[in-house]
Amino acid sequence: MSKTIQAIFDGEVLRPQDPVALEPNTRVRITIESVESSASRQTSFLRTARSLNLDGPSDWAVNLHTYLYGEESRNNG
Repeated sequence: MSKTIQAIFDGEVLRPQDPVALEPNTRVRITIESVESSASRQTSFLRTARSLNLDGPSDWAVNLHTYLYGEESRNNG
């Protein structure tokens, strides 16, 4: 079973924010990933653009004018 939960570290113990459906003394494997608060985290344009997972032709940057306006690029003759 795999489940992601949010927890707070109080200096000694990780405290889950929601109840965890585990029996006492159950062994688990924990991977720790710090979560920044949304107020202090600024999202860059590049991070947002990458997160969109846009799919396009491999020559997108070179022929942007053609793809946007349907016209041949001035560099192509």
